Amino acid sequence: ISSGRSECWLVVCKSCCHQLWMHRIYFQSSQKLFIQTTRNISSTKYIKIQQKMRTSISTTTFSHAFLLIGGAQSFATPFHRRGDIIARANYADRSSSTSSLSVLKDLANEEKTNGSVGTTTLDDTTSSETKPTGETTVLATDSQFIKSLPEKRSYRVIELPNKLTVLLASDPTTDVEAASVHVRAGHFDDPADRAGLAHFHEHMLFLGTEKYPKEEEYEEFLGKFGGMSNAYTDMEDTNYYFNVSPLEHSEDEDEEGSTVGGTALTGALDRFAQFFIAPLFDESMLERELRAVNSEYLNGKTADNWRNFQMLKHCTSHDHPFSKFGCGNYNTLTNGGDENLKEESDDDNNVELFGGGSSPREDLIKFWTEKYHAGNLRLCVVGRASLDELQTTVERTFGPVRSPPANFVANGIVDQIKAGVFTIPIEGEKHLRDGNDDFVFQTEHSTYSPNVAFGPDQLGLIREVVPLVESRSLKIFSTVPPSADPVLRDSQPFRVLSHLVGHESPGSLHHLLNEEGWINSLASGTGIATSDFELTNIAITLTPKGMRERDQVLAKTWQWFALIKDAVMNDPHGLVEQYHKELKVITDTSFKYREMGDPTDFCSAAAERLFDYEPQKILLGGSEVGDYDVEVAQAFLERLTPENSLVVITGPELGEEKSEESVVSARDASWETEERYGGKYRQIRVSDTLAEEWNHPTEIDPRLRLPGLNQFIPEDLSLRCDDPEHEADFNPDFDYRKEHPKLLVDTPKLRMWHKMDRTFRVPKTSIRLQLTTPDIYRSPRSITLNRIFQNVLSDDLNSYVYDASVAGCNYRVTCVPSAYHVSVSGYSEKLPHLLDVVTSRIASLIEEMKQGDEAHPVLADIFQKSKENLLRQTKNYIFESPYETGSYNIRMLLETPVWHINDYTAEMEGPDAEAEPLTMKECAEVAEQCLFGRSKAVSLCIGNIDEKGSQEVADVISNHFLNKRPLIDDEIPTFRSLIMPNKAEALKIFGSPTEASEVSIVTEAVAHSESEENNAVELFIQTASSYELGYEGLAIQEVIGSMAYNSAFNQLRTKEQLGYIVSAFVKKSTGGGNAFCVLVQSSNTLPPAIEERCLRWVEQFRQEMEDMPEERFAMEAASVKASLLEKDIKLSEEISSLWGEILVTVAHSEHFKNPVFDRVDKFASYLTLDGDKEDDDENEMKASTSSIKTAADLKKRVLEFYDHYFMSPDRRAVSSRVYNRKAKDLFDQNVGKPGVISSYADARKLKQHLSSFPTAPYW
Repeated sequence: ISSGRSECWLVVCKSCCHQLWMHRIYFQSSQKLFIQTTRNISSTKYIKIQQKMRTSISTTTFSHAFLLIGGAQSFATPFHRRGDIIARANYADRSSSTSSLSVLKDLANEEKTNGSVGTTTLDDTTSSETKPTGETTVLATDSQFIKSLPEKRSYRVIELPNKLTVLLASDPTTDVEAASVHVRAGHFDDPADRAGLAHFHEHMLFLGTEKYPKEEEYEEFLGKFGGMSNAYTDMEDTNYYFNVSPLEHSEDEDEEGSTVGGTALTGALDRFAQFFIAPLFDESMLERELRAVNSEYLNGKTADNWRNFQMLKHCTSHDHPFSKFGCGNYNTLTNGGDENLKEESDDDNNVELFGGGSSPREDLIKFWTEKYHAGNLRLCVVGRASLDELQTTVERTFGPVRSPPANFVANGIVDQIKAGVFTIPIEGEKHLRDGNDDFVFQTEHSTYSPNVAFGPDQLGLIREVVPLVESRSLKIFSTVPPSADPVLRDSQPFRVLSHLVGHESPGSLHHLLNEEGWINSLASGTGIATSDFELTNIAITLTPKGMRERDQVLAKTWQWFALIKDAVMNDPHGLVEQYHKELKVITDTSFKYREMGDPTDFCSAAAERLFDYEPQKILLGGSEVGDYDVEVAQAFLERLTPENSLVVITGPELGEEKSEESVVSARDASWETEERYGGKYRQIRVSDTLAEEWNHPTEIDPRLRLPGLNQFIPEDLSLRCDDPEHEADFNPDFDYRKEHPKLLVDTPKLRMWHKMDRTFRVPKTSIRLQLTTPDIYRSPRSITLNRIFQNVLSDDLNSYVYDASVAGCNYRVTCVPSAYHVSVSGYSEKLPHLLDVVTSRIASLIEEMKQGDEAHPVLADIFQKSKENLLRQTKNYIFESPYETGSYNIRMLLETPVWHINDYTAEMEGPDAEAEPLTMKECAEVAEQCLFGRSKAVSLCIGNIDEKGSQEVADVISNHFLNKRPLIDDEIPTFRSLIMPNKAEALKIFGSPTEASEVSIVTEAVAHSESEENNAVELFIQTASSYELGYEGLAIQEVIGSMAYNSAFNQLRTKEQLGYIVSAFVKKSTGGGNAFCVLVQSSNTLPPAIEERCLRWVEQFRQEMEDMPEERFAMEAASVKASLLEKDIKLSEEISSLWGEILVTVAHSEHFKNPVFDRVDKFASYLTLDGDKEDDDENEMKASTSSIKTAADLKKRVLEFYDHYFMSPDRRAVSSRVYNRKAKDLFDQNVGKPGVISSYADARKLKQHLSSFPTAPYW
């Protein structure tokens, strides 16, 4: 993904082009991209797009490398900033263990012998039975909040008597209730002898509290209500959050006898609050959680982003906490312990305590005592209840949290200004300057003074890095003051400067470097943000040609800086001020129409913002932009110098032993290795001559010029639903989300649906188009050429539509195996023009490419660059994690037709590619055939657009793309899922018993990376096609998947410690196949042993379900149902839901061509049991033939389903094993054995014996 210009993207698998919707991609003002995902596959809190695609026949297959399963990093993603929403990992059910000791009791014991602990004595703490005296204070009422127009929640900020600040949000219509606690403490606070303690502490909080000592209590409770929990540890912050669905389980009562089932949020908050009141830190759980953190660390050792992040930290001043190793591992957390160390003993269980190191428990307690009090926490809660009811619940549950020490001031700008640490500039007064007349930023170097992370010794350097996978980049980091500084947060000069540096229009740095064929992308923003410094970052991904010409790339970059500086310094109220005003208008409009977000994400982000924004501005946040301040802009820009920067160059060529001609080189320095992740680097100081050349370039390339003003900023923001002809039809009592799109155009060539938005009331429209053709996936060469064309088009269109993207209008053209997708979305006024520009340029670009290299040398360079990039991305796939490789190998065995990754590579390099090279002319001809040849089109126009506007869109589509006769149904490409053999069928195929005694087929591979320490196994047990399972069978399968994850995680990860990544989930494959999968990635166990443990767990889980009460099955069904029926809360969610239903009809014959827009509702109705609250519509939807009426029926059917598909001797089981490099001998020993698939040639041979599932839809 090259830029964050939407909130819902179609992501295409880089190895096979299959598609997957990734939901909630956030784009912050810093022009950085972060992906929010949920990895608790078994919990029923699925991402909405995944919910609906999980239960449909679609082109999506969930075996791709996009699925974040159990074990995603809980240590915060590198290269991010405070306030951004980043990927997090949640904590699932763990094995039961209790302890009679809480932290406070330990503190009492230590108090008797040692006096005080850290800086907080027992007298400063409050026991879990005692509330601070005083009354709750209201800091902001709902009427004081600055809100967007679509905002419907009611808000209140309060301060409890214990000084805990809380944001309450009441939303009576929400289907998800959530809460988050943000702690202003992270790995910067780790003690010197316990690197990673904050991260480890985050893990340990989930393992039981004094009030709820069962370690699985919290997750079990959330699971009953379709909930999940996540957490992440950052540099100066730790964030915990959860969500639940407000289901009714009347049998659940709390210890005092009052019903908590009526409000799931109350019970969840009570359990959550105990993290911050009386956690156990049970000694018996330390060892296994230490190993879990160590496994998490090992997972990151083969990832370049983690290596580069730690390298950046390693090379800073070791006096500053930024230099700390935040993830931690077994050795650092035990202060020298070795996880492999055992005593010499006959008893295999006699393990040297903490590997010869020491227990971290005392340090955990000290950390919690010092950092986890009310003054250093912020809480946000979203619920259905009224604000008064939410306040009462919070007072009861979080009231016992300890008050802060006297005179405590949190490390947040709000408290610091209130305490007089910093001052807000008064309008009209001069800015602060020091004795040298240098501008003073109050927050800069204030938190950890006198220590500075990046001083003169760490800046003015050129650093060269050798990556693990083939990648080339050039980054310039410059130290600047924190963006939260009182002087900066008003005018925000970094916004306009980042906007200009990263601009992509003609005349920009990006455009020049791109035309030269030197870069693939250029982005500008904040790379690292802390409370006392930030690093701005211009990140350029280089082509091989760009790597060779990096001297020129850097020279042009510093020339571009000089051009911007000149405009800021010498034209104080000119063009740059106009850019600032433009961005202010865009930001104001964006906030004005900002829709309500997912409650969980909102809570997580808002809890953090409570530290840094006034209560009434929590929703506004960074969207408040003041007037342009030229003095501040000049002072900020003065920091962008070579002497104040770090230049980092990354590329595989740098490690080769050969002479270099580049001036920008560290070749005279020795190679060094970073100790934690093993990153290889060398560095040298920028010479005075080079610094002067960059600082004051003697000439600026005449092709560089600042951009013009943006012509795509919308002015007409009126709503079509308010037009007189539509307003009269409006029914305020009707939920228009239930209104289905209208089939507006129905011809053999095009079927178009239309829906005018009346629900979300934002002036935005989305136009989706799919052009289905069998020509894209006809051969590896065809899809390779189409993928190259997609990249060329994207590269080319940037110069045409970059301003549109900045102004909030987005486009995307994507090639997938069966079709081209064209999407334009954004503010309605400018969308028709954008659609015309995109569609017209597709045609003209093809014509130019057909004219050949000599006629269009710039296009030829772009084509060559796109081909090189695709080759690099394809080859890098072999460096993916072992579990991703295992999933890929199953897909290669399961699906047909499918091309292997080697087929793509052979089209781009090697003897065949040299004999018959891919050419730009051929690329254009193939793309032309797929885009403008015979096809069948479906389209959706939705949002702020009426039928007349939609008909005009249909005309544009028809005129541009549909000038040939349409495809007939039999020509539409069909992808099938093969039926895996059972043991008897495998014996017939191979002629002798298979090597594995309990599975029919074993696929094996070896990790490519020499440094890969992990093995992986995916146990794949096939069930049946969706058609054969039907609504009822699929519903049963979902219930099993929902229950299985926690059990597998608890047994395989927590108890047996097989590895950090453990998951059990339902998998759907292209062509209607279904399966149940158990996945483990382990650094300490070989694949055959992992496989055996997975098989034993499958048996164990059957007994667990047998022992479960019937009510548990009813709860699981209600959880899955509630998750499926979550209402769309944003227009983008509704668009994705409806478009997904339209797409799944394309591959079917005319008998199934009408989308079933209420399919998910019908699916959910099969999970409605007698006695459940259900409306008449659900009763009508549920087929009379359903055998599931009661909880007893459901349990019976679940066990029958499980026995038939998972326990039977005829089960269809495949094990996909991936060995690390050290275990390659084991792989070699199995090559050629019956039932072992060791290559794709073996897979092709097996597939000739297999039949496929029916592709008919289940609805």
